[in-house]
Amino acid sequence: METVLSGIRSTGNLHLGNYLGAVQNFVKMQYDNNCYFFIADYHSLTTHPTPGDLHKSVRQVLVEYLAAGIDPEKSTLYVQSDVPEIAELYLLLNMNAYLGELERTTSFKDKARKQPENINAGLLTYPVLMAADIVIHHADKVPVGKDQEQNLEMARKFARRFNNMYNVEYFKEPVAYNFGKELVKIPGLDGTGKMGKSEGNGIFLADEEAVIRKKIMRAVTDAGPTEPNSVMPEVIANLFTIMDIVSTPDTVKFFKEKYASCEIRYGDLKKQLAEDVCKLIAPINQRIKEIDSDNEYLSKVAKQGAEKARESAAKTVKEVREIIGFRKFY
Repeated sequence: METVLSGIRSTGNLHLGNYLGAVQNFVKMQYDNNCYFFIADYHSLTTHPTPGDLHKSVRQVLVEYLAAGIDPEKSTLYVQSDVPEIAELYLLLNMNAYLGELERTTSFKDKARKQPENINAGLLTYPVLMAADIVIHHADKVPVGKDQEQNLEMARKFARRFNNMYNVEYFKEPVAYNFGKELVKIPGLDGTGKMGKSEGNGIFLADEEAVIRKKIMRAVTDAGPTEPNSVMPEVIANLFTIMDIVSTPDTVKFFKEKYASCEIRYGDLKKQLAEDVCKLIAPINQRIKEIDSDNEYLSKVAKQGAEKARESAAKTVKEVREIIGFRKFY
């Protein structure tokens, strides 16, 4: 049985991209692997959330993880900040991470461009914290999207560097896990980039049906093809990417044929896509409402997850301290 670890940043609701790209597969894998799923609230501090927003967001992600099918009895589901050992390992790994390599990471450069007034040390050392999250549980595999592949490679580098520096074979070098297929990237409704909360182009698992339909009907399209068998522009290909996942093969085939023959009516395509997305999300949305009203259950899950995660994390930090050479005088 292999150890698999994945986290979702605590910036609020899970969106359709999270679910289709990862969480749906987490539900399947938790029965055959030793899985750790965590809510990355430390990572969210790079954008300076208010205390109320931070707690609300963490709670929302916990609710939606559970509603989407993560079973806290089969896997370890925890809040990152409930495991203080992660912060200590982050500090220790930072001592072996170098400025030049951190400044060259794509995630740092992208974030620095997006928030030039807030280029903090947390942004710079984001890959180190991500590495601590992973190696603290000796993960074999980490499900990552394309945007995180470089950070995972950094985690492998930090693990290898630690082993070489202290002449040990302690940390594993985790590999990307893409569920046996190409890494998934769910596009946003604005026609560019991936679906995400910060981009404002997502469909969320907690969205009501009317909201979902409204969002999809407003999705960006073009004027339509003017020649048979035209190559689809990105904005249209993105809609079909979502449809490929949520709709039946016959439905997808029908609309692709309509596009190829220049008979496509984007309004009809969007209505069908909205119908299929609503059908997929409806049972999850109902479970979100049920779990959200059960504070006692949420408290139990968070406490249980923290205890399970800390058992693994404390052992790792104790052994790392010994390898580095920390000894008590009392």
